[in-house]
Amino acid sequence: MSAVSDSGLASLQNGSDIRGIALQTSDNQVTLTDERIERIAYGLAVWLKEVKQLPVDQAHAIKVAIGYDSRLSAQRIQTILIENLTKIGIDIIDAGLATTPAMFMSTQYEEYQCDAAIMITASHLPYEYNGLKFFTKDGGAEHEDIAYILKNAAPHDITLEKSTGIVIKKSLLSDYAVDLVAKIQKWINDPTNYKQPLTGRHIVVDAGNGAGGFFATEVLEKLGANIKGSQFLEPDGNFPNHIPNPDNKEAMQSIQTAVLKNKADLGIIFDTDVDRSALVDHEGVMLNRNNLIAVIAAILIKENPGTTIVTNSTTSEHLKTFIEALGGKQSRYLTGYRNVINQAIQLNKKGIPTSLAIETSGHAALKENFFLDDGAYLVARILMADALLQKENKTIIDLIEELKQPLETDEVRFRILSESVHEAGTNVLKQFKEFIQKTPDLTVEPNNLEGVRVNTSGKYGTGWLLLRLSLHEPLLVLNLESDQIGAIKELRQDLRAFFAGQTDLDASRL
Repeated sequence: MSAVSDSGLASLQNGSDIRGIALQTSDNQVTLTDERIERIAYGLAVWLKEVKQLPVDQAHAIKVAIGYDSRLSAQRIQTILIENLTKIGIDIIDAGLATTPAMFMSTQYEEYQCDAAIMITASHLPYEYNGLKFFTKDGGAEHEDIAYILKNAAPHDITLEKSTGIVIKKSLLSDYAVDLVAKIQKWINDPTNYKQPLTGRHIVVDAGNGAGGFFATEVLEKLGANIKGSQFLEPDGNFPNHIPNPDNKEAMQSIQTAVLKNKADLGIIFDTDVDRSALVDHEGVMLNRNNLIAVIAAILIKENPGTTIVTNSTTSEHLKTFIEALGGKQSRYLTGYRNVINQAIQLNKKGIPTSLAIETSGHAALKENFFLDDGAYLVARILMADALLQKENKTIIDLIEELKQPLETDEVRFRILSESVHEAGTNVLKQFKEFIQKTPDLTVEPNNLEGVRVNTSGKYGTGWLLLRLSLHEPLLVLNLESDQIGAIKELRQDLRAFFAGQTDLDASRL
């Protein structure tokens, strides 16, 4: 039976990933079933053959690396993928526990030379979820690639020349760590201690029981750093301590507490599959969201004067001012890590030098690193700058001393009640824009590509708010920021009548 008739397959698409329920709970039935995983394997093979046009003759078997993070369902999914891909003649590199960036690098490392890679992960979602990310040498799969894979997910759609593929186990994550260590050593180039340039630095890591624990033991410790106080390094798909998410307040407070308790110089936190990260300085200042963007932007603008930094839409006006004061440019683009990455790639193709694509969620992709959103590489880059600043008796927080901090921030998430989510959300946005245009001290920002962005003045003080459709959930998200104490409370009160009148929204959280 063709997988096209399984309407549930299409529902597994989550932007440029596949995600679903992989473990049954009292509230959820499994949607990432064995049968669907089998079909996805065939859809991937069709995509590699027909779209990526990889040679499939006897002289060249397609080689695919498969790895996973700490999720409890990971090995079930990997086993099914390996069984079905080898059945049709594809060779497999079993990478075991890995990270999303490391899986991409299996297509780049000379000793691997994989044609494609699969990362089994659902990022920071609850433990019952899992998913798949796909890479080739060209980079990550796009939205349309995932749609193609799911549409063509049927065994009879693919025939390869080689009868049976082979499976080889390799420690990709260890090789990736060795590569990072070598890069950091080269960047810092310490004339007195080349091999261990982080000697004397106390850095704690919070891996959130995901796949990032290696960074403490296999990277920082090898570079001479003291990692005492590092926590939740052991992979545990139950995520018993906190959500592994650098954009989560509880997670950030956890690493902040660890830094202050251990009197560390820096703290580092990763999400489950290590494509996102954030930091905390020795005084407990959180370097995530706008602060993280500002830190890496300051580093890259100094190295590449005039470069453009692509961000998602929910960044602060203060960040724009900061980037421009350094001599850089900001391109405030659409939410979604693939969106900001693709925008950066397109700007470079147009002759506009662009060094960084980054979201407030912690996804950061540098041009110098294949525009791969790699949390470990981002941290490595910041550690290099930190080492150089130490010689000047400065810290990375000095990089953003001119970044003005808002006095208030808030976020409200409105659930869309209509089954026609996009249509209902778009209609609310249209009405919201009309409402703002009639409201004193609120002005629609014309240079905005997503949702409705509003500048505040008068009784609300200087600030902004943005109402946009969520990328993956049936939500309208309202972000607010102000330089005036009490302004957000007043804004919420004045906006309540508008949102309460929207029958397609649950406005109870306002």
